[in-house]
Amino acid sequence: MDFSLSEEQRMIKDSVRKFAQERIIPYAHQWDHEGKFPRELLYKMGELGYLGVPIPEEYGGAGLDYISEAIVFEEVGYADSSVRTTLSVQMSLVELTILKWGTEAQKQKYLPNLCSGQSIGCFGLTEPNAGSDAGNISTSAKRSGDGWVLSGQKVWISNGTWADVAIVFAQTEPGSKHRGMAAFLVDTKTSGFTSRKMTGKLGLKASDTGELFLDNVQVPESALLGKVGEGFKIAMSALDNGRYGVASGCVGTAQRALDVSVRYAKERIAFDKPIASFQMVQDMLAQMKVDVEAARLLVYNAGWVKNQGLVSTIPVSIAKLFATEAAKRNADMAIQVHGGYGYSDEYEPEKLWRDCRVASLYEGTSQIQKLIIGRDLTGIAAFE
Repeated sequence: MDFSLSEEQRMIKDSVRKFAQERIIPYAHQWDHEGKFPRELLYKMGELGYLGVPIPEEYGGAGLDYISEAIVFEEVGYADSSVRTTLSVQMSLVELTILKWGTEAQKQKYLPNLCSGQSIGCFGLTEPNAGSDAGNISTSAKRSGDGWVLSGQKVWISNGTWADVAIVFAQTEPGSKHRGMAAFLVDTKTSGFTSRKMTGKLGLKASDTGELFLDNVQVPESALLGKVGEGFKIAMSALDNGRYGVASGCVGTAQRALDVSVRYAKERIAFDKPIASFQMVQDMLAQMKVDVEAARLLVYNAGWVKNQGLVSTIPVSIAKLFATEAAKRNADMAIQVHGGYGYSDEYEPEKLWRDCRVASLYEGTSQIQKLIIGRDLTGIAAFE
């Protein structure tokens, strides 16, 4: 496999990096303190084609490959994980799920506006009592005439209060767990659908996170995504895409932690010399560099598998596991290199650390990734 970037991919990388340096990095700390970033930023990203990288042009996307998608996530993740989270949910969890499972009418209705940024999407799976145990959701879907009535609550939903359309997972047969799950495309202006912003997060403070409340929300049969009983498969395929986006973004975070540490180590003087000359500092920088390179190659390997149209669950889980943990290690080590200043919000490491901590939790914890990999190795599931 040759992971050298094509001319087109290099142009994408340069374009996104320039955009991030001009439109994201200078404002990221301000957005973090304010707990929000301007929605207009997404419109601009949509105009530049960043919101629909792997979506075919016929549906408003750029029609590019998955390595290009990883490049976009890495560069945006380098600039700010809150923006990357918003972008990843939009593209990985919502757009690609509609592309794979939606009818032609659903694709035509939703994808062009999602790719342009005129519409924002969210992914409603997690509930107060159903996180990793996705088959235990209690949100219900009951047949009503020619449609369905949805009732329940979702939590920790990125883009939750911004969203114009939500993919909502519900149980059609109480007690049937995976077998009865279904997915629905719900316009958030539908009567009975409300949301509430969740605050008090450790990191990703500029990213919108909300609770969703569905109180007898009536949707037509045309809102059903896929078939009844396919909800769990839809959720898992979506999470494969979401994990790829998280892993790619964490490569950017790990690279940012390395870059700011190298810069600081060369500037900071102690004992009459730059601390970069100290062996233990070089040891930390070398470890950070290895983590960045290994994480990027694992992401590109997963992207190559996806580009071949092959089942990518295992390479994606491996990339997600390693890249998220690598980002955490690098952010933590960046604080160590910066010493006391690393603990201050006047310097970058503390925000990098806060923002990347959640990466090993959402889209499947690191422990879930290990169980997926372990099941593939042994043929034995740790749980059903």
